[in-house]
Amino acid sequence: MSTTTKIAAGALAAALGVTTLTACGGDADKKSEGGGTASKTVTLVSHDSFNASPAVLKEFTRRTGYTVKVLKSGDAGEAVNKAILTKGAPQGDVFFGVDNTLLSRALDNGLFEPYEAKGLDQVPGALRLDGDKHRVTPVDSGDICVNYDKKYFADKKLAPPQTFDDLAKPQYKDLLVVENPERSSPGLGFLLGTAARYGDEGWQDYWKKLKANGVKVVDSWELAYNQEFSGSAGGKEAKADRPLVVSYASSPPVEVLYAEPKPAEAPTGVSTGTCFRQIEFAGLLTGAKNPDGGKALIDFMIGKKFQEDMPLQMFVNPVIKDAELPELFTAHGATIDKPHTVAPAKIAEKRDQWIRSWASLVLK
Repeated sequence: MSTTTKIAAGALAAALGVTTLTACGGDADKKSEGGGTASKTVTLVSHDSFNASPAVLKEFTRRTGYTVKVLKSGDAGEAVNKAILTKGAPQGDVFFGVDNTLLSRALDNGLFEPYEAKGLDQVPGALRLDGDKHRVTPVDSGDICVNYDKKYFADKKLAPPQTFDDLAKPQYKDLLVVENPERSSPGLGFLLGTAARYGDEGWQDYWKKLKANGVKVVDSWELAYNQEFSGSAGGKEAKADRPLVVSYASSPPVEVLYAEPKPAEAPTGVSTGTCFRQIEFAGLLTGAKNPDGGKALIDFMIGKKFQEDMPLQMFVNPVIKDAELPELFTAHGATIDKPHTVAPAKIAEKRDQWIRSWASLVLK
């Protein structure tokens, strides 16, 4: 899943994956008893929004002896496509960031080796979408939702939209920016949300209404949120003019965490009737050079240390039952009680068809 914007330029670079995170700890390799070289580096391939506290990565090294190298590969959709292209000769040992919108594509292409992670019994069964095959392990969940710029709507004395239906109303014309579902995981999640809401027979008519109402489409979440959305810190600097954007229910806490001075409340809100539930997974890549290190890393990612670090690093929800959420995350984020969902089997059957139909409707 993607994080939302950071306020300061340095924080923004870290959050969006401009730099690579590496946990330092000992030699990269050590001699095995047989005289060969056993790698002590485990490479995690992920999307640009992966982030973890250096102290947490160092704790993994302390516990296991493995150093973590993080290789970032663009938006989630782009990262999955790259992993498919390098299938059998992967760039790393573990892939993190394939979500329920793209899971069948990854599994059908044989990206992952089965591995039942230690601690999996602490993850609710409803999140284990691969059943007892264990090719992927749930790591986090979140909700893709429209976010709105509170100041814009207050200044205009206009109530912000709360539902998909609202977004197509005349008073919100030329206000919404979305991501292209062909390229972006949030964009695909939003498309699936509309399919869940309006069904196979109705979602295309809905998108015709959005197009007529001036929806703007860009290629990535980073561009939509940081350059087009007037409610984000980046958008303010760019003098953005779109007060509605497809992002996450957990985006508002980011605007508080990195603001100086910190506001009493987030400058952005969540349209809670527009949300689609996203689950992100990690898996051991087929052909991994360091499968033992990869298994240890997956175990660690569903352990309490990593799970409790995620909310203020990637702004996602933990999946284990006893993980605690930080106050800032709960105070400023939105809790979505009834998100839209689509069954994994239906996503696998319809996703590519929906994307093609969407492109012919919206991009032409």
